[in-house]
Amino acid sequence: MTLTQTRPRAGRSLPRVIEPNTRWNAAVWALLAVLSGALFLDALDVSMVGVALPSVGSDLGLSPGPLQWLVSGYVLGYGGLLLLGGRVSDLLGRRAVFLTAVAVFGLASMATAAMSNDTALIALRFVKGAAAAFTVPAGLSIITTTFAEGPARNRALSIYTVSGASGFSSGLIFGGLLTELGWRATFLMPGPVALALLIAGIRLIPSGTRERVSWSHFDLIGAFTSTASLLLLVYSVVQAPQHGWGSLRTIGLLAVSVALGTLFVAAERRHERPLLRLGILRSASLVHANVSGAALFGGYAAFQFVVTLYLQNSLGWSPIAMALGFLPAGLIVAASATRMGLVLERVHTSVLILLGLTSMLAGYVLFLRVHPGMSYADFLLPTMVLLGIGFALSFPSINAQATSGVADHEQGLASGLVNTSIQVGGAIVLAVISAVLGSSSDGAVVPGRLLPGMSAAIGVVVGVSAVGVLLTVLRLVSVRRNARRPVLV
Repeated sequence: MTLTQTRPRAGRSLPRVIEPNTRWNAAVWALLAVLSGALFLDALDVSMVGVALPSVGSDLGLSPGPLQWLVSGYVLGYGGLLLLGGRVSDLLGRRAVFLTAVAVFGLASMATAAMSNDTALIALRFVKGAAAAFTVPAGLSIITTTFAEGPARNRALSIYTVSGASGFSSGLIFGGLLTELGWRATFLMPGPVALALLIAGIRLIPSGTRERVSWSHFDLIGAFTSTASLLLLVYSVVQAPQHGWGSLRTIGLLAVSVALGTLFVAAERRHERPLLRLGILRSASLVHANVSGAALFGGYAAFQFVVTLYLQNSLGWSPIAMALGFLPAGLIVAASATRMGLVLERVHTSVLILLGLTSMLAGYVLFLRVHPGMSYADFLLPTMVLLGIGFALSFPSINAQATSGVADHEQGLASGLVNTSIQVGGAIVLAVISAVLGSSSDGAVVPGRLLPGMSAAIGVVVGVSAVGVLLTVLRLVSVRRNARRPVLV
Protein backbone atom coordinates (compact mmCIF):
# COMPACT_ATOMS: atom_id res chain seq x y z
CA MET A 1 0.00 0.00 0.00
CA THR A 2 1.48 3.31 -1.07
CA LEU A 3 0.87 6.61 0.61
CA THR A 4 0.09 9.87 -1.08
CA GLN A 5 1.50 12.88 0.74
CA THR A 6 -0.39 16.13 0.20
CA ARG A 7 0.95 19.44 1.39
CA PRO A 8 -1.28 21.75 3.42
CA ARG A 9 -2.79 24.55 1.39
CA ALA A 10 -4.37 26.05 4.47
CA GLY A 11 -3.27 26.43 8.05
CA ARG A 12 0.43 26.50 7.14
CA SER A 13 1.29 28.23 10.41
CA LEU A 14 0.22 25.11 12.30
CA PRO A 15 3.09 23.04 13.70
CA ARG A 16 3.19 19.49 12.29
CA VAL A 17 2.60 18.10 15.79
CA ILE A 18 1.69 20.33 18.71
CA GLU A 19 3.88 19.23 21.62
CA PRO A 20 3.21 20.06 25.30
CA ASN A 21 5.61 23.02 25.18
CA THR A 22 4.29 24.40 21.87
CA ARG A 23 2.67 27.81 22.17
CA TRP A 24 -0.84 27.85 20.71
CA ASN A 25 -1.01 30.59 18.10
CA ALA A 26 -4.09 32.02 16.36
CA ALA A 27 -4.06 29.26 13.73
CA VAL A 28 -4.21 26.54 16.39
CA TRP A 29 -7.11 28.20 18.20
CA ALA A 30 -8.96 28.82 14.93
CA LEU A 31 -8.60 25.17 13.89
CA LEU A 32 -9.82 24.00 17.29
CA ALA A 33 -12.77 26.44 17.06
CA VAL A 34 -13.90 24.97 13.72
CA LEU A 35 -13.62 21.37 14.90
CA SER A 36 -15.29 22.11 18.25
CA GLY A 37 -17.93 24.18 16.48
CA ALA A 38 -18.98 21.21 14.37
CA LEU A 39 -19.34 18.99 17.45
CA PHE A 40 -21.20 21.80 19.23
CA LEU A 41 -23.62 21.98 16.30
CA ASP A 42 -24.15 18.21 16.16
CA ALA A 43 -25.04 18.11 19.86
CA LEU A 44 -27.04 21.34 19.66
CA ASP A 45 -29.27 19.83 16.99
CA VAL A 46 -30.30 16.88 19.16
CA SER A 47 -31.42 18.95 22.14
CA MET A 48 -32.99 21.75 20.08
CA VAL A 49 -35.29 19.28 18.36
CA GLY A 50 -36.08 17.72 21.74
CA VAL A 51 -37.48 21.05 22.95
CA ALA A 52 -39.56 21.42 19.78
CA LEU A 53 -41.14 17.94 19.95
CA PRO A 54 -44.38 18.99 21.71
CA SER A 55 -44.91 21.75 19.11
CA VAL A 56 -44.18 19.36 16.23
CA GLY A 57 -46.55 16.80 17.72
CA SER A 58 -49.31 19.36 18.13
CA ASP A 59 -48.89 20.74 14.60
CA LEU A 60 -48.57 17.40 12.79
CA GLY A 61 -50.74 15.30 15.13
CA LEU A 62 -48.00 12.92 16.26
CA SER A 63 -48.01 10.78 19.41
CA PRO A 64 -44.91 10.19 21.61
CA GLY A 65 -44.01 7.04 19.61
CA PRO A 66 -43.49 8.76 16.23
CA LEU A 67 -42.10 11.86 17.96
CA GLN A 68 -39.26 9.95 19.54
CA TRP A 69 -38.19 8.87 16.04
CA LEU A 70 -37.30 12.49 15.26
CA VAL A 71 -34.60 12.06 17.91
CA SER A 72 -33.94 8.35 17.42
CA GLY A 73 -33.66 8.69 13.63
CA TYR A 74 -30.87 11.20 14.12
CA VAL A 75 -28.98 9.29 16.80
CA LEU A 76 -29.31 5.99 14.93
CA GLY A 77 -27.90 7.52 11.75
CA TYR A 78 -25.22 9.04 13.95
CA GLY A 79 -24.43 5.95 16.00
CA GLY A 80 -25.02 3.38 13.28
CA LEU A 81 -22.51 4.89 10.84
CA LEU A 82 -19.88 6.29 13.19
CA LEU A 83 -17.61 3.28 12.78
CA LEU A 84 -17.79 3.62 9.03
CA GLY A 85 -17.18 7.35 9.42
CA GLY A 86 -14.05 6.70 11.46
CA ARG A 87 -12.76 4.18 8.93
CA VAL A 88 -13.50 6.41 5.94
CA SER A 89 -11.75 9.37 7.57
CA ASP A 90 -8.66 7.24 8.18
CA LEU A 91 -8.59 6.05 4.55
CA LEU A 92 -9.82 8.99 2.46
CA GLY A 93 -8.37 11.82 4.50
CA ARG A 94 -9.82 13.51 7.55
CA ARG A 95 -10.02 16.96 5.98
CA ALA A 96 -12.05 15.87 2.94
CA VAL A 97 -14.42 13.71 5.00
CA PHE A 98 -14.97 16.42 7.61
CA LEU A 99 -15.75 19.16 5.07
CA THR A 100 -18.06 16.97 2.96
CA ALA A 101 -20.03 15.81 5.99
CA VAL A 102 -20.47 19.36 7.31
CA ALA A 103 -21.83 20.42 3.91
CA VAL A 104 -24.37 17.55 3.84
CA PHE A 105 -25.44 18.37 7.40
CA GLY A 106 -26.12 22.00 6.49
CA LEU A 107 -28.08 21.21 3.32
CA ALA A 108 -30.17 18.53 5.06
CA SER A 109 -31.01 20.99 7.85
CA MET A 110 -32.45 23.50 5.41
CA ALA A 111 -34.43 20.79 3.59
CA THR A 112 -35.87 19.46 6.86
CA ALA A 113 -37.33 22.84 7.75
CA ALA A 114 -39.55 22.72 4.65
CA MET A 115 -41.08 19.28 5.36
CA SER A 116 -44.51 18.52 6.84
CA ASN A 117 -44.64 14.75 6.32
CA ASP A 118 -43.44 12.81 9.36
CA THR A 119 -41.77 10.09 7.25
CA ALA A 120 -39.80 12.69 5.27
CA LEU A 121 -38.81 14.44 8.50
CA ILE A 122 -37.54 11.22 10.05
CA ALA A 123 -35.66 10.28 6.87
CA LEU A 124 -33.89 13.65 6.72
CA ARG A 125 -33.10 13.44 10.41
CA PHE A 126 -31.41 10.11 9.67
CA VAL A 127 -29.40 11.78 6.86
CA LYS A 128 -28.29 14.52 9.27
CA GLY A 129 -27.25 11.93 11.82
CA ALA A 130 -25.31 10.06 9.12
CA ALA A 131 -23.50 13.29 8.22
CA ALA A 132 -22.61 13.83 11.88
CA ALA A 133 -21.33 10.23 11.95
CA PHE A 134 -18.59 11.28 9.51
CA THR A 135 -17.97 14.72 11.01
CA VAL A 136 -17.25 13.62 14.57
CA PRO A 137 -14.61 10.89 14.11
CA ALA A 138 -12.88 12.95 11.41
CA GLY A 139 -12.77 16.01 13.66
CA LEU A 140 -11.68 14.09 16.73
CA SER A 141 -8.94 12.24 14.86
CA ILE A 142 -7.67 15.54 13.42
CA ILE A 143 -7.23 16.67 17.02
CA THR A 144 -5.61 13.48 18.27
CA THR A 145 -3.12 13.41 15.39
CA THR A 146 -2.37 17.14 15.60
CA PHE A 147 -1.85 17.36 19.37
CA ALA A 148 0.76 15.12 20.99
CA GLU A 149 -0.54 12.71 23.65
CA GLY A 150 -0.27 14.27 27.10
CA PRO A 151 -1.11 17.78 28.35
CA ALA A 152 -1.51 19.30 24.86
CA ARG A 153 -3.97 16.64 23.70
CA ASN A 154 -5.83 16.61 27.03
CA ARG A 155 -6.29 20.36 26.83
CA ALA A 156 -7.56 20.20 23.25
CA LEU A 157 -9.81 17.21 23.97
CA SER A 158 -11.31 18.86 27.04
CA ILE A 159 -12.22 21.95 25.01
CA TYR A 160 -13.53 19.80 22.16
CA THR A 161 -15.64 17.43 24.23
CA VAL A 162 -16.98 20.08 26.57
CA SER A 163 -18.02 21.97 23.44
CA GLY A 164 -20.19 18.97 22.61
CA ALA A 165 -21.69 18.89 26.08
CA SER A 166 -22.19 22.66 25.96
CA GLY A 167 -23.92 22.32 22.61
CA PHE A 168 -26.29 19.75 24.01
CA SER A 169 -27.09 22.00 26.96
CA SER A 170 -27.24 25.22 24.93
CA GLY A 171 -29.59 23.57 22.46
CA LEU A 172 -32.27 23.72 25.11
CA ILE A 173 -32.02 27.52 25.19
CA PHE A 174 -31.79 27.97 21.43
CA GLY A 175 -34.57 25.44 20.96
CA GLY A 176 -36.81 27.30 23.39
CA LEU A 177 -36.21 30.65 21.73
CA LEU A 178 -36.62 29.37 18.18
CA THR A 179 -39.67 27.23 18.96
CA GLU A 180 -41.43 30.39 20.13
CA LEU A 181 -41.06 31.54 16.51
CA GLY A 182 -42.14 28.16 15.20
CA TRP A 183 -40.68 24.65 15.23
CA ARG A 184 -39.46 25.04 11.62
CA ALA A 185 -37.02 27.73 12.76
CA THR A 186 -35.51 25.18 15.15
CA PHE A 187 -34.95 22.72 12.31
CA LEU A 188 -33.56 25.43 9.99
CA MET A 189 -31.00 27.17 12.22
CA PRO A 190 -28.18 24.57 12.02
CA GLY A 191 -28.07 24.90 8.22
CA PRO A 192 -26.48 28.36 7.82
CA VAL A 193 -24.17 27.72 10.79
CA ALA A 194 -22.89 24.49 9.22
CA LEU A 195 -22.19 26.24 5.93
CA ALA A 196 -20.26 28.97 7.78
CA LEU A 197 -18.14 26.26 9.45
CA LEU A 198 -17.58 24.71 6.03
CA ILE A 199 -16.19 27.96 4.62
CA ALA A 200 -13.93 28.43 7.65
CA GLY A 201 -12.80 24.80 7.55
CA ILE A 202 -11.74 25.02 3.91
CA ARG A 203 -9.32 27.78 4.89
CA LEU A 204 -8.13 26.44 8.23
CA ILE A 205 -7.92 22.63 8.14
CA PRO A 206 -4.61 21.42 6.67
CA SER A 207 -4.44 18.44 4.35
CA GLY A 208 -2.63 15.37 5.55
CA THR A 209 -1.53 11.90 4.61
CA ARG A 210 -3.99 9.44 3.11
CA GLU A 211 -3.93 6.03 1.50
CA ARG A 212 -4.80 5.07 -2.06
CA VAL A 213 -8.02 3.12 -1.60
CA SER A 214 -10.51 1.00 -3.52
CA TRP A 215 -14.04 -0.19 -2.74
CA SER A 216 -12.60 -3.42 -1.31
CA HIS A 217 -11.16 -1.38 1.57
CA PHE A 218 -14.63 -0.45 2.79
CA ASP A 219 -16.49 -2.86 5.02
CA LEU A 220 -19.91 -2.23 3.48
CA ILE A 221 -21.39 -5.47 4.86
CA GLY A 222 -20.32 -4.44 8.34
CA ALA A 223 -21.81 -0.97 7.89
CA PHE A 224 -25.14 -2.39 6.65
CA THR A 225 -25.52 -5.15 9.25
CA SER A 226 -24.57 -2.96 12.23
CA THR A 227 -26.93 -0.12 11.22
CA ALA A 228 -29.80 -2.44 10.27
CA SER A 229 -29.43 -4.38 13.52
CA LEU A 230 -29.67 -1.20 15.61
CA LEU A 231 -32.62 0.16 13.60
CA LEU A 232 -34.58 -3.08 14.04
CA LEU A 233 -33.74 -3.24 17.75
CA VAL A 234 -35.05 0.26 18.41
CA TYR A 235 -38.08 -0.19 16.14
CA SER A 236 -39.09 -3.46 17.80
CA VAL A 237 -38.80 -1.96 21.31
CA VAL A 238 -40.85 1.11 20.37
CA GLN A 239 -43.58 -0.97 18.70
CA ALA A 240 -43.69 -3.68 21.39
CA PRO A 241 -46.37 -2.01 23.58
CA GLN A 242 -48.71 -1.82 20.57
CA HIS A 243 -48.22 -5.40 19.37
CA GLY A 244 -47.26 -7.08 22.68
CA TRP A 245 -43.82 -8.01 24.00
CA GLY A 246 -44.58 -11.71 23.50
CA SER A 247 -46.09 -11.35 20.05
CA LEU A 248 -44.62 -13.21 17.09
CA ARG A 249 -43.95 -9.87 15.39
CA THR A 250 -41.91 -8.44 18.28
CA ILE A 251 -39.97 -11.65 18.87
CA GLY A 252 -39.30 -12.00 15.15
CA LEU A 253 -37.95 -8.45 14.81
CA LEU A 254 -35.70 -8.91 17.84
CA ALA A 255 -34.46 -12.24 16.43
CA VAL A 256 -33.60 -10.62 13.09
CA SER A 257 -31.79 -7.82 14.95
CA VAL A 258 -29.70 -10.38 16.85
CA ALA A 259 -29.00 -12.32 13.63
CA LEU A 260 -27.77 -9.17 11.89
CA GLY A 261 -25.60 -8.36 14.90
CA THR A 262 -24.10 -11.86 14.74
CA LEU A 263 -23.50 -11.44 11.01
CA PHE A 264 -21.74 -8.16 11.75
CA VAL A 265 -19.32 -9.88 14.15
CA ALA A 266 -18.67 -12.64 11.60
CA ALA A 267 -18.03 -10.07 8.86
CA GLU A 268 -15.55 -8.20 11.06
CA ARG A 269 -13.60 -11.39 11.65
CA ARG A 270 -13.24 -12.09 7.93
CA HIS A 271 -12.82 -8.66 6.34
CA GLU A 272 -9.30 -7.54 5.44
CA ARG A 273 -10.05 -4.01 6.73
CA PRO A 274 -12.93 -4.44 9.16
CA LEU A 275 -15.15 -1.60 10.26
CA LEU A 276 -14.40 -2.65 13.83
CA ARG A 277 -11.13 -4.43 14.53
CA LEU A 278 -12.38 -6.71 17.29
CA GLY A 279 -8.93 -6.85 18.88
CA ILE A 280 -9.28 -3.22 19.98
CA LEU A 281 -11.93 -4.40 22.45
CA ARG A 282 -9.24 -6.17 24.45
CA SER A 283 -8.56 -2.79 26.03
CA ALA A 284 -10.52 -2.74 29.29
CA SER A 285 -10.05 1.02 29.49
CA LEU A 286 -11.62 1.57 26.08
CA VAL A 287 -14.52 -0.81 26.77
CA HIS A 288 -15.24 0.92 30.06
CA ALA A 289 -15.27 4.33 28.35
CA ASN A 290 -17.77 3.04 25.79
CA VAL A 291 -20.12 1.52 28.35
CA SER A 292 -19.94 4.66 30.49
CA GLY A 293 -20.73 6.84 27.47
CA ALA A 294 -23.78 4.73 26.67
CA ALA A 295 -25.05 4.99 30.26
CA LEU A 296 -24.36 8.73 30.45
CA PHE A 297 -26.10 9.78 27.24
CA GLY A 298 -28.75 7.07 27.36
CA GLY A 299 -29.96 8.24 30.75
CA TYR A 300 -29.85 11.93 29.91
CA ALA A 301 -31.51 11.70 26.48
CA ALA A 302 -34.37 9.70 27.95
CA PHE A 303 -34.69 12.05 30.94
CA GLN A 304 -34.87 15.12 28.71
CA PHE A 305 -37.52 13.47 26.50
CA VAL A 306 -39.77 12.67 29.46
CA VAL A 307 -39.30 15.99 31.26
CA THR A 308 -39.84 18.01 28.07
CA LEU A 309 -43.23 16.36 27.51
CA TYR A 310 -44.13 16.73 31.18
CA LEU A 311 -43.25 20.42 31.46
CA GLN A 312 -44.91 21.49 28.21
CA ASN A 313 -47.86 19.12 27.83
CA SER A 314 -48.80 18.57 31.47
CA LEU A 315 -47.64 21.69 33.31
CA GLY A 316 -48.20 24.04 30.37
CA TRP A 317 -44.71 25.58 30.34
CA SER A 318 -43.71 27.48 27.20
CA PRO A 319 -40.68 26.21 25.24
CA ILE A 320 -38.53 29.11 26.45
CA ALA A 321 -39.60 28.58 30.08
CA MET A 322 -38.63 24.94 29.81
CA ALA A 323 -35.29 25.87 28.24
CA LEU A 324 -34.54 28.31 31.05
CA GLY A 325 -35.38 25.57 33.52
CA PHE A 326 -32.58 23.44 32.04
CA LEU A 327 -30.16 26.39 31.83
CA PRO A 328 -28.20 25.78 35.08
CA ALA A 329 -26.85 22.49 33.74
CA GLY A 330 -25.63 24.16 30.57
CA LEU A 331 -23.95 26.99 32.46
CA ILE A 332 -22.03 24.54 34.64
CA VAL A 333 -20.83 22.56 31.62
CA ALA A 334 -19.78 25.70 29.73
CA ALA A 335 -17.92 27.10 32.77
CA SER A 336 -15.88 23.89 33.03
CA ALA A 337 -14.61 23.99 29.43
CA THR A 338 -11.26 25.67 30.11
CA ARG A 339 -10.51 23.81 33.34
CA MET A 340 -11.12 20.14 32.54
CA GLY A 341 -7.76 19.81 30.76
CA LEU A 342 -5.95 20.56 34.02
CA VAL A 343 -8.24 18.21 35.92
CA LEU A 344 -7.57 15.37 33.46
CA GLU A 345 -3.83 15.80 34.02
CA ARG A 346 -4.20 15.30 37.79
CA VAL A 347 -7.07 12.83 38.25
CA HIS A 348 -7.52 9.36 36.76
CA THR A 349 -10.23 9.35 34.09
CA SER A 350 -12.13 6.47 35.73
CA VAL A 351 -12.33 8.46 38.98
CA LEU A 352 -13.79 11.44 37.11
CA ILE A 353 -16.25 9.18 35.29
CA LEU A 354 -17.35 7.69 38.63
CA LEU A 355 -17.87 11.13 40.17
CA GLY A 356 -19.77 12.31 37.09
CA LEU A 357 -22.08 9.31 36.81
CA THR A 358 -22.73 9.38 40.55
CA SER A 359 -23.76 13.03 40.29
CA MET A 360 -26.10 12.17 37.40
CA LEU A 361 -27.60 9.29 39.37
CA ALA A 362 -28.22 11.52 42.39
CA GLY A 363 -29.98 14.05 40.16
CA TYR A 364 -32.34 11.46 38.71
CA VAL A 365 -33.11 9.99 42.14
CA LEU A 366 -33.99 13.48 43.43
CA PHE A 367 -36.39 13.95 40.52
CA LEU A 368 -38.33 10.84 41.55
CA ARG A 369 -39.90 13.02 44.28
CA VAL A 370 -41.67 15.14 41.67
CA HIS A 371 -45.39 15.82 41.92
CA PRO A 372 -47.54 18.61 40.46
CA GLY A 373 -47.48 21.78 42.53
CA MET A 374 -43.80 21.63 43.49
CA SER A 375 -41.77 24.79 42.90
CA TYR A 376 -38.97 24.89 40.34
CA ALA A 377 -36.37 25.35 43.08
CA ASP A 378 -37.57 22.15 44.71
CA PHE A 379 -38.25 19.68 41.92
CA LEU A 380 -36.01 20.64 38.98
CA LEU A 381 -33.20 23.02 39.99
CA PRO A 382 -31.30 20.52 42.23
CA THR A 383 -31.44 17.92 39.48
CA MET A 384 -30.16 20.37 36.86
CA VAL A 385 -27.20 21.35 39.05
CA LEU A 386 -26.25 17.72 39.62
CA LEU A 387 -26.64 16.84 35.93
CA GLY A 388 -24.45 19.79 34.93
CA ILE A 389 -21.70 18.69 37.31
CA GLY A 390 -22.02 15.10 36.11
CA PHE A 391 -21.74 16.00 32.43
CA ALA A 392 -18.82 18.37 33.02
CA LEU A 393 -16.82 15.67 34.83
CA SER A 394 -17.66 12.56 32.84
CA PHE A 395 -18.10 13.57 29.19
CA PRO A 396 -14.52 14.79 28.50
CA SER A 397 -13.12 12.02 30.70
CA ILE A 398 -14.92 9.34 28.67
CA ASN A 399 -13.52 10.69 25.39
CA ALA A 400 -10.00 11.08 26.79
CA GLN A 401 -10.00 7.53 28.17
CA ALA A 402 -11.38 6.07 24.92
CA THR A 403 -8.56 7.49 22.77
CA SER A 404 -5.64 7.27 25.21
CA GLY A 405 -2.92 4.85 24.14
CA VAL A 406 -4.48 4.21 20.71
CA ALA A 407 -2.18 4.30 17.67
CA ASP A 408 -2.60 7.25 15.29
CA HIS A 409 -3.91 5.08 12.44
CA GLU A 410 -6.76 3.83 14.69
CA GLN A 411 -7.73 7.14 16.28
CA GLY A 412 -10.66 7.38 13.87
CA LEU A 413 -11.80 3.92 14.91
CA ALA A 414 -11.49 4.64 18.64
CA SER A 415 -13.28 7.98 18.43
CA GLY A 416 -15.96 6.50 16.19
CA LEU A 417 -16.45 3.59 18.58
CA VAL A 418 -16.96 5.70 21.70
CA ASN A 419 -19.33 8.06 19.93
CA THR A 420 -21.21 5.06 18.53
CA SER A 421 -21.70 3.78 22.06
CA ILE A 422 -22.88 7.19 23.24
CA GLN A 423 -25.44 7.57 20.45
CA VAL A 424 -26.62 3.95 20.49
CA GLY A 425 -27.06 4.17 24.25
CA GLY A 426 -29.24 7.22 23.70
CA ALA A 427 -31.34 5.51 21.03
CA ILE A 428 -31.89 2.28 22.97
CA VAL A 429 -32.76 3.86 26.32
CA LEU A 430 -34.99 6.40 24.57
CA ALA A 431 -36.80 3.54 22.81
CA VAL A 432 -37.32 1.76 26.14
CA ILE A 433 -38.66 4.96 27.72
CA SER A 434 -41.02 5.50 24.79
CA ALA A 435 -42.26 1.93 25.21
CA VAL A 436 -42.78 2.46 28.95
CA LEU A 437 -44.81 5.63 28.33
CA GLY A 438 -46.75 3.94 25.54
CA SER A 439 -47.59 0.85 27.61
CA SER A 440 -49.52 2.84 30.20
CA SER A 441 -53.14 1.71 30.46
CA ASP A 442 -54.29 5.32 30.11
CA GLY A 443 -52.14 7.18 27.61
CA ALA A 444 -54.03 10.46 27.85
CA VAL A 445 -52.11 13.44 29.24
CA VAL A 446 -54.07 15.20 31.99
CA PRO A 447 -53.02 18.84 32.56
CA GLY A 448 -51.53 19.35 36.00
CA ARG A 449 -50.72 15.66 36.55
CA LEU A 450 -47.75 13.39 35.95
CA LEU A 451 -47.52 11.81 32.52
CA PRO A 452 -48.93 8.25 32.39
CA GLY A 453 -46.00 5.93 33.09
CA MET A 454 -43.70 8.82 33.99
CA SER A 455 -42.50 7.48 37.34
CA ALA A 456 -41.64 4.12 35.78
CA ALA A 457 -39.79 5.87 32.96
CA ILE A 458 -37.64 7.89 35.37
CA GLY A 459 -37.04 4.67 37.30
CA VAL A 460 -35.54 3.15 34.14
CA VAL A 461 -33.22 6.17 33.83
CA VAL A 462 -32.13 5.68 37.44
CA GLY A 463 -31.43 2.01 36.74
CA VAL A 464 -29.31 2.76 33.67
CA SER A 465 -27.21 5.30 35.60
CA ALA A 466 -26.83 2.93 38.54
CA VAL A 467 -25.42 0.26 36.22
CA GLY A 468 -22.91 2.80 34.88
CA VAL A 469 -21.81 3.69 38.42
CA LEU A 470 -21.46 0.04 39.45
CA LEU A 471 -19.36 -0.88 36.41
CA THR A 472 -17.10 2.12 37.02
CA VAL A 473 -16.55 1.06 40.62
CA LEU A 474 -15.57 -2.41 39.40
CA ARG A 475 -13.22 -0.82 36.86
CA LEU A 476 -11.48 1.23 39.57
CA VAL A 477 -11.12 -1.83 41.79
CA SER A 478 -9.48 -3.67 38.89
CA VAL A 479 -7.12 -0.74 38.14
CA ARG A 480 -5.97 -0.52 41.76
CA ARG A 481 -5.54 -4.28 42.04
CA ASN A 482 -3.34 -4.32 38.93
CA ALA A 483 -1.34 -1.36 40.26
CA ARG A 484 -0.43 -3.34 43.38
CA ARG A 485 0.54 -6.44 41.39
CA PRO A 486 4.35 -6.89 41.24
CA VAL A 487 5.98 -6.67 37.84
CA LEU A 488 7.72 -9.91 36.81
CA VAL A 489 10.94 -9.44 34.87
